[in-house]
Amino acid sequence: QIPLSDPRNGVQSCMPFFRSAPSCSPGDLPHRHREQLNAITSYIDANMVYGSSAEQALALRNQSSPLGAMAVNLQHSDQDLPLMPFLPRLQAHLDPCGPRNSTKTRALDRSQLQENITSCFQADSRVNEHLGLIALHTVFLREHNRLVRELHRLNPHWSPDTLYQEARKIIGAMQQILTWEHYLPRVLGESVMSRLMPPYHGYHPGVDPSIANTFATAAFRFAHVTVQPVVTRLGPGYTYNSEYPPLPLHQSLFASWRVTQEGIDPVLRGLLLSPAKLQTPGQMMVEELTERLFQAQGGMPLDLGALNLQRGRDHGIPYSSWRRFCELSAPNTTSELAEILGNFTLAHKFQLLYGTPHNIDVWVGAISEPALPGGRVGPLLSCLLARQFRALRDGDR
Repeated sequence: QIPLSDPRNGVQSCMPFFRSAPSCSPGDLPHRHREQLNAITSYIDANMVYGSSAEQALALRNQSSPLGAMAVNLQHSDQDLPLMPFLPRLQAHLDPCGPRNSTKTRALDRSQLQENITSCFQADSRVNEHLGLIALHTVFLREHNRLVRELHRLNPHWSPDTLYQEARKIIGAMQQILTWEHYLPRVLGESVMSRLMPPYHGYHPGVDPSIANTFATAAFRFAHVTVQPVVTRLGPGYTYNSEYPPLPLHQSLFASWRVTQEGIDPVLRGLLLSPAKLQTPGQMMVEELTERLFQAQGGMPLDLGALNLQRGRDHGIPYSSWRRFCELSAPNTTSELAEILGNFTLAHKFQLLYGTPHNIDVWVGAISEPALPGGRVGPLLSCLLARQFRALRDGDR
């Protein structure tokens, strides 16, 4: 339900929310608890580039390529460099990734309408959500096609499928190196890495690498509070360019049409020079995400914070239980919560909202904990993230 004080209340009385699909599990009905399906593979293997099923992998390949290359866009390129192919238009409604202002619609958009395609790119299901995702997916697509050319030069006897699979393994290894050597040490801090992420000793068949419910539902959504409200775009020389002004975040969501017109370089330059937002108790999540999420796509703007909280309730994962799981103290009183959060004002606000610390949603409780030295997350998130990424590493054959 949307509160009466919220400006959105005049549009709708509630915010749309779709429950996660339940999985089927053995056992008698009264003794079972609801579990949810995960539709994508858990492995750190560049599945965002290649897909999470054999069918999707085939759809993203250039089937006629003698080199095992990925399919590219046949309508547009970026300074003669390839872009991802477009998705086919499934329904005759407004292009979800096209310009919203009709005055900005150019001839290329009209031609796409005639060819029954959208401005949405075809890759992982989330590729079109943000310009930064589109840029990174495009870089990996280009790198795959560069690798198959190099591998063919070195091994002219290899079949197209061998070239594809070998390049895919290299791209997957790149993502693993970026994740464990460059990303996690900055999120967790060196002390947590050394304590909870011991050196790799090879594949362990007894380790379950699947994604924990609380990781997908809450822990890895900590990154939502590190998102800046503005998408910085820069010209050549990494300087401000009036052709590529900074964009409010909500205007960069499902704005794939900008890439066909402006390329990915301005976005990549901006990503390289823009730090993540610093999370503080007084500013958890920017209003671009709580007040204007998907506003540019028409309809009622959503609230990502509210959706995250509701997702945690959908999956049934409370804060206190996961503190105990990680062998951390579970707060029973406001003073105990204040000690954990290092902030009595915030603890008192939670007490007023929830009545008891045991009712606190895991996502908001976890992001409220002060970051450990050298890292970006507190004790609970450090535990949950380290456990998951250690399992993903050690349980991957």
